[in-house]
Amino acid sequence: MMEVGRICVKTAGREANRACVVVDIIDENFVLVTGPREVTGVKRRRCNIKHLEPTKYKIDIERGASDREVFEALKANKDVVDKILRKFGLEKDISKIKIKKESSESKRKSTRSKKSKK
Repeated sequence: MMEVGRICVKTAGREANRACVVVDIIDENFVLVTGPREVTGVKRRRCNIKHLEPTKYKIDIERGASDREVFEALKANKDVVDKILRKFGLEKDISKIKIKKESSESKRKSTRSKKSKK
């Protein structure tokens, strides 16, 4: 069963054979996943659980965590991340990767809330 924080491999779509992290469980068929994009190339999006293969690795994050929080949790588990990145041919050093402070999704939400206040 899928759980928040589980590191999975996408098996279908344009992001096939890339690692991702389960951020939220939407229903019995869909979960919200993220790479984050700067680390593995997987965008934050809804994904069918039939298109995911869970690994034995899990990171400690809260449900609905932002890409930055997921990135910080991955940095804390650097040895696990290095194994996964090497397995998928991504020779990246996670300590050199930088994540934007605020995602475009949260910027849109804050803009909407400002407009509704007026």
